[in-house]
Amino acid sequence: MKIDELRALPKISLHDHLDGGVRPATILELADAGGIQTPAQDPKGMGRWIAQQSDAGSLVEYLKSFDLVTSVMQSERALTRVAREFVADLAADGVIYGEVRWAPEQHVAGGLSLDDAVRAVQRGIEEGEDEADAAGRSIRVGQIISAMRQGSRVREIAELAVRHRESGVVGFDIAGPEDGFPASEHRAAFDYLAGEFLPVTVHAGEAAGPASIRSALIDGRALRLGHGVRIAEDLQIIEREGDEVQVQFGDLARWVRDREIPLELSPSSNLQTGAIAQWGDEVADHPFDLLYQLGFSVTVNVDNRTMSGTSLTRELSLLVDAFGYDLDDLEAFQFNAASAAFLPVEEREELVEMIAEGFER
Repeated sequence: MKIDELRALPKISLHDHLDGGVRPATILELADAGGIQTPAQDPKGMGRWIAQQSDAGSLVEYLKSFDLVTSVMQSERALTRVAREFVADLAADGVIYGEVRWAPEQHVAGGLSLDDAVRAVQRGIEEGEDEADAAGRSIRVGQIISAMRQGSRVREIAELAVRHRESGVVGFDIAGPEDGFPASEHRAAFDYLAGEFLPVTVHAGEAAGPASIRSALIDGRALRLGHGVRIAEDLQIIEREGDEVQVQFGDLARWVRDREIPLELSPSSNLQTGAIAQWGDEVADHPFDLLYQLGFSVTVNVDNRTMSGTSLTRELSLLVDAFGYDLDDLEAFQFNAASAAFLPVEEREELVEMIAEGFER
């Protein structure tokens, strides 16, 4: 299947970080305007530096590559520009609905208030949507507000998300170093969000295992799992015979599968952060296919397009090459994502129809 053909397919992007998708050229321009030194002076060089920093084999090291990027995103103008370009890049990749997650608390060092930061990103999203629509590429993008799980502002950020739910925010997330910072530490914030009926996704099952996923579901009331790839640790392979695999489910894995809790899988990122190290170091080693064949609600995501040098089209291409997927499989992944979107059911059904029509064409 050719890249151009994959790019033309209608797609849904659920796990996509704003600061992880900034164009290298934009990083350089914003850094220059702010008097910030950069390790490279041209977009290609910047892209190479980011790739090197990101390919560290652990989530903690991977996250360090964001320091420079967030330093140039400290003004309304910068946030609006980055959000506008983010939407444009999604639309160019064939995405018809996206959810962009970001942590406002990391963008107030320049004096912005949390609310002003959210409004600046929303302004950029709407400008990007309008530009895409004018170019014949209809797209809708909602904000997922992330709180840093290692910090002390999770409840404050949860309240921020609820305040802006009528102006672009569709959900809440906790991000940052997962291991050692379970969702249970922020149970009060999640209780508040549940009382406000704001959808929640939680980074879990990436840098930590099943216990983290369990906490995300029980303490965080997560409707989706950010990555969630290590749910495969709760599966015991009993026997392999050719393509047939007999598996014994743990209680957690069975719950996630039977309740159709979506997994926001990101193949390239999962390799870079070491999330799948116990299974191997190639896309073909990723438990994505095992989870798919066992009936889990798998979705395909980029996590951080710039850091991983990727796109949703490229991630699908990697899976096609690794597992021999055809159009029906790729359509199933998009149906899963559409059904998992933090939208009213009527709008999710519209996305399903748009995907079906696009794949049929």
